[in-house]
Amino acid sequence: MGDEVRHPIFARVYDRLAAKAEEAGQAAHRHELVAGLHGRVVELGAGNGLNFKHYPATVSNVVAVEPEDYLRRRATEEAARALARIDVIDGVADQLPFDDASFDAGVTSLVLCTVPSPGRALAALHRVIRPGGELRFYEHVRADDGPLARLQDIIVPLWRVVGGGCHPNRDTARAIEQAGFSIERQRRFNFRPSVVELPVTPRLLGVARRS
Repeated sequence: MGDEVRHPIFARVYDRLAAKAEEAGQAAHRHELVAGLHGRVVELGAGNGLNFKHYPATVSNVVAVEPEDYLRRRATEEAARALARIDVIDGVADQLPFDDASFDAGVTSLVLCTVPSPGRALAALHRVIRPGGELRFYEHVRADDGPLARLQDIIVPLWRVVGGGCHPNRDTARAIEQAGFSIERQRRFNFRPSVVELPVTPRLLGVARRS
């Protein structure tokens, strides 16, 4: 079992905001994220399970790790409706209870912003993904342009409180590479389903390979 993580207010707000984001186009991002995956997959920080319906039939099993009680219950409900077999478990990012090289791929979506240490979380994924396996990532990241990047830096203390620990200014691509993955393709784009989400507008979607 993972360390206890409780963000009951944020979890319920996220549940509602995420539904609106899906309608605004985020569902297509999730579909692209997992398209073509196969074998056994570990998903880190599954949230309320919005990726689940997008996993193709070529995936034999998804083990979805989610430490927040409310979101894990919602994810379990979504798992029952998915095409792939999905097991939702309690756990935290840097203490994955799996054998080395026991997964064909790992998936992160909108989670590396909230973990206490992206480096430790990615190191844990590197350990459990087999050599040559994939890391699929969809994250909001630090902006390229100065004004928005400065806003992201300034707002971190407040954003962490209202956003369940979220850091809007992380350089996630660099963290992925520092953890031993080689990024094969990535695309940056802006996505803002609501005005209040301005600090997390820049997005990064891509594929990395475990060496």
